[in-house]
Amino acid sequence: MAALGGAGVLTLAGCHRNEALTASRTPRLDMKRLDTEVAAIAQRAAPGALGFALMNLESGEFWVRLGDRAFPMQSVFKLPLGAAVLSEVDAGRLRLDEILTIRAEDLSPSWSPIADAWPGRAAYSVQELLAAAVGDSDNTAADLLMKHIGGPGVVSAWLQSKGITEVRVDRYEREVQPQVYGMASFRPAWKGDAAFDAAKATVTPAKRRAAMLAYMADPRDSATPEGMLGLLRRLDQDELVSPASTRRLLTLMVQTPRGGDRIKAGLPKTATFAHKPGTSGTDQGLNAAFNDVGIFTLADRRSYAVAAFLTGSTATDAERAALFADLGRTAARSVG
Repeated sequence: MAALGGAGVLTLAGCHRNEALTASRTPRLDMKRLDTEVAAIAQRAAPGALGFALMNLESGEFWVRLGDRAFPMQSVFKLPLGAAVLSEVDAGRLRLDEILTIRAEDLSPSWSPIADAWPGRAAYSVQELLAAAVGDSDNTAADLLMKHIGGPGVVSAWLQSKGITEVRVDRYEREVQPQVYGMASFRPAWKGDAAFDAAKATVTPAKRRAAMLAYMADPRDSATPEGMLGLLRRLDQDELVSPASTRRLLTLMVQTPRGGDRIKAGLPKTATFAHKPGTSGTDQGLNAAFNDVGIFTLADRRSYAVAAFLTGSTATDAERAALFADLGRTAARSVG
């Protein structure tokens, strides 16, 4: 299939574009349905801002809403991180059976069962850490892998080398999560929900609100729906990592127990969905990030990339999940 855009860069203009870039054997996207139904879902999501993108991976035809707006990723960043780690494996610079040892300074805030188990267990293989980071969204696993391959700058440079310029990885989870709430730098004593929440409670509500608003506007650790479509299409075409590593990453994303009440809940039960959700905490009724991105494959083997980002929501967790399930239903109805 032909690559999208110039110099490998995905650039989508306007609210949607319906040109197929290659001769297609699959039905055209139902643009009118997408226009109408996504607009209604976005209205329900207000005052939160909803970005949404859908692409036919066989033809390249796509539809986007707020496609060039940068949204905070939260744990969605573990998808490009996982790909960057597997790129190192493909290059022979890293082995999946290599053992990494966790020290106190390597611990990260929740969600992190690995941090909760420390120091009872401190040694993990790269393969175990990859499964924990991508499949179970473990923050300590993600930070340790990122540190081992050279840090956030290496991940962002790798993305740029692949022509993906609208997906940014700038900080470790141990940096991002305290900064969301205006907290001091993370320290090992804060591992676990109870300890982290107690430390968060020492920050005044006004300071926490200001920090969360600043985080929502920060271009660091963000992605645009357009940029995420580009990443997903390149992953599908084996342009990010080797075919074997692509299969490994997508398998972890299919097997994840997380986010099943979001887009997946609206897809046909016969579909498979390789996805990476991401979620911030909610403070004083404000949620900074509620996301879900991935590739769904229907029973007839047609595959589609989908990316949904919601920021600034005042809805409950259940209400946000219901919005995303409706996005999944709209996507499924729109692909024919």
